[in-house]
Amino acid sequence: MTRRLIAIGGLWLLLLGILAVRAPNFFAPENLRDMAITNAPALVVSIGMTLVILAGEIDVSIGSQFAVLSVVAGILAKSGLPLPMVAFGTLASGAVLGSVNGLLVTAMGIPSIVATLAAMAFWREFLRWTTQGAWVEGIPATFQWMGLGQTGGELAIVGSAAILFAVATWVTGNLKLGRAVYAVGSRRESARLAGIPVSGVTFGVFALMGAFTALAAFLDTVRFTQVQSSAGVGLELKAISAVVIGGTSITGGKGSLWGTLMGVVVLAAIAPALTFLGVNAFWEKAIQGAIILAAVVMERAAMKGDRAHAR
Repeated sequence: MTRRLIAIGGLWLLLLGILAVRAPNFFAPENLRDMAITNAPALVVSIGMTLVILAGEIDVSIGSQFAVLSVVAGILAKSGLPLPMVAFGTLASGAVLGSVNGLLVTAMGIPSIVATLAAMAFWREFLRWTTQGAWVEGIPATFQWMGLGQTGGELAIVGSAAILFAVATWVTGNLKLGRAVYAVGSRRESARLAGIPVSGVTFGVFALMGAFTALAAFLDTVRFTQVQSSAGVGLELKAISAVVIGGTSITGGKGSLWGTLMGVVVLAAIAPALTFLGVNAFWEKAIQGAIILAAVVMERAAMKGDRAHAR
């Protein structure tokens, strides 16, 4: 993992060097601020995805969940509920969606990739059927930027993501709950024999994933006066990419949220960097895919090296 982070860090510094020479406007305070605000929700969902992958599972339904929960937040705000109630209702809805995935995996024994792939299709089509593709409009002005004005709202969005990151990092590093997630993802049977409730931990990470997706949807929704029913397309790829790039093993049990933060930062810079360098933005997904492939190849090489060293 350390070697991967060093390699990714080297590529990151190389990109920054190219931008410093070819497109110094990339480092303008306004651009850096916009990148932070735009990617704060991505960091929130990537934190949840890290926990899911650390537990040896995967969730590819978060993009569809994000769309559903954005619409939920918009409808609740439009109904005139106070902001705290809108936030609570959105988070509760997200926890329910995540719990459904958790039950499919733990109670029914469906592999997480299959369960969440089905959930991804179901929620996207459900939303398309219920909204007929229409956006949620007429959201009160008091909801936008959480009623704090643009500057205050921007600080609240970035601050919320930062606080969640700090809390999640502390929990995974200091509490039994965090160590249980690592144990389940590393050796499930050994964790069970050690008295860790494997099904409970697995269910919990999916429920948290839903709640974190809801928080991300809420933080994104408050930036606008309308809510798109097609929001969240490709979000699952971005979150998984950030986790894998950051050094978390795709098979579970190894990784850190600090690595995920680095992954989010790297991915956040790709699209703006392409724009400033005059490269077609369609290359963004290709570059993301190449980085993921390189990260997985490095992980496999490291695993082979460790096995050879052990022998």
